[in-house]
Amino acid sequence: MSNKSEMEHNWGKSLLIVSSQLSHCRMVLRLFDDLAMLAYSVNYGLGKKEKDSLIRWISIISNISDQLYYPCEHIAWAADSGVIHAKSEMWWTASTALWGISLMLGIVKSLRSLIMLRRYKGKHSQEEPPKSRGEIKSQMRSEVLCIISCLSDMVNAIYWMPSGFLWGGSSPTWLVGLMGTISSLIGIYQTAVGGSTGGV
Repeated sequence: MSNKSEMEHNWGKSLLIVSSQLSHCRMVLRLFDDLAMLAYSVNYGLGKKEKDSLIRWISIISNISDQLYYPCEHIAWAADSGVIHAKSEMWWTASTALWGISLMLGIVKSLRSLIMLRRYKGKHSQEEPPKSRGEIKSQMRSEVLCIISCLSDMVNAIYWMPSGFLWGGSSPTWLVGLMGTISSLIGIYQTAVGGSTGGV
């Protein structure tokens, strides 16, 4: 192995370790999110207050997907941790598939929101105050970050699917680590500023 190849391998391995640790941290935190997610889904309901019908239905399906994702991931984690006696592979595959669905819906939702924000030119109802340029830019930035995060996670979601499904199991180590790190850092930033619009 050449020095260049060895450096790339070590760099990729380091990124994968960072990504793995951040991902594990996020997963542990999600162990306590079931009730919060359920409360959010119940409160959203059929999204009758949503003005855009496309975003409404995307949100409904996404909420269902996210609600199913949590128990699947919890069971897989519990099986791997030895808390319960079960095979985790099936549950990991199910949770990853639900994660992928949520990510695709999140991308479409954010793209739709960006289109609506670009069309917004001070139009507002009597009940809704007009948005300032700063508010619009802030919302657009949040949606762009959400798309980048979802795309990064999508690369890894497909990687963790069974071999033979697209690039499942065949992405280079450095790419998996890089995508995971990007997504985790965006997630931490959005949590800090309260601007997360993504799913799980």
